Amino acid sequence: MSKKGGALPAESAQSIHKREWNVSLSLVISPDAGSDQLAELLIYNGVVHPMDGPVIPHGYVRMEGGILQAVGPMEECPAVEQGDLDAAGGHILPGFVDAHCHLGLFGNAVGFEADDGNESTDPCTPQLRAIDAVNVLDRCFEEAREGGVTTVLTGPGSANPIAGQFAALKTNGRWVDEAVVLAPAAMKFALGENPKTVYNERKETPVTRMATAAIIRENLSRALEYRDKQEKAALDPDLEGPDLDVKLEALGAVATGALPAHFHAHRADDIATAVRIAREFGLRYVIVHGTEGYQVAGLLAEAGVGVITGPCLGDRCKPELVGHTLENPVLLAKAGVKVAICTDHPETPVQYLPLCAAMAVRAGMEEEEALACITRNAAELGGVGDRVGTLTPGKDADVVVTSAHPLDWKSRVEHVFIQGVPVK
Repeated sequence: MSKKGGALPAESAQSIHKREWNVSLSLVISPDAGSDQLAELLIYNGVVHPMDGPVIPHGYVRMEGGILQAVGPMEECPAVEQGDLDAAGGHILPGFVDAHCHLGLFGNAVGFEADDGNESTDPCTPQLRAIDAVNVLDRCFEEAREGGVTTVLTGPGSANPIAGQFAALKTNGRWVDEAVVLAPAAMKFALGENPKTVYNERKETPVTRMATAAIIRENLSRALEYRDKQEKAALDPDLEGPDLDVKLEALGAVATGALPAHFHAHRADDIATAVRIAREFGLRYVIVHGTEGYQVAGLLAEAGVGVITGPCLGDRCKPELVGHTLENPVLLAKAGVKVAICTDHPETPVQYLPLCAAMAVRAGMEEEEALACITRNAAELGGVGDRVGTLTPGKDADVVVTSAHPLDWKSRVEHVFIQGVPVK
């Protein structure tokens, strides 16, 4: 069994949702985080992948104050000054975004003492917040930066049907609050084999897929009822509101569409269950893993739901992975489904995210489309597309320079900037 689905401790991410329910505590990393901020830098003489437009065969990127200022061909390049960076014919692109992983929640080579990704003692734990357990000093954060991964969505594993809150983080924070881009970023739900396995070992509910779905429905319904009582009490001074329930406070934002749901689902029938529940409650949602998504690609396209698929580098370690194929993201994209590719770190180490995208190319995806799966699409499905994922002026100056095409396995990550801060 994978770490994320095992009976190990869990954690999560979420913010405080008061009566408005659509108000979330979104912590934002400061452009001056860190001490190596560059006032201004021009990166020039490279192949530019803006990801919001066509590739520029010979172009430049200019950043200032941690923000992207300009992108264009060399004919429009500002005057080069001492200290500017010559890409020397390499490739310039936005920092990679891993839209689903557990970075900082499962200790690197430590074991139980640092494994905080699964609170497998209660099937419903929406109040858990990833930011309370992420260790940004874990060596794997450094490896992420060195691999060009500048933003991640990290959070609890899949032991519980309702696991807790994910957070979007930059990979260069000195402490977790400094790294936060958005918290909470999503609420994690888990369908399929993992909750069944965990609670069967405990001889507790849920031990069937029916019970897992029932727990999710029951608690979403209770959250809506809790919200309704709060709203009525706010309008009528003679009515007493409900006692504080931190679980229902957390779930209320999901039930009302203010916070997206991320459904862990591998098998085709589990994916269909996620779509069914989301439709019943009118949720904003994304499918995570979607290993057999290609079998229900039409359903996903019709529902207009995106899929964060992966990991692709690993074995079929449990029965519900029997349908795993590298062609899954290719077939989903051809069906009109927005696709991102993730590592599911530590299942696949986070620094190998570009290699995972390259595997999609091997399976038939165009290079720029695969690159979008770990930049633009990943940012958009992760809810942080306004900040990262493309080289759009006004967005964070998260920039990677590689020696060759970033999906070429021989390519090296030469330079990495996070909000203008050189981290490699």
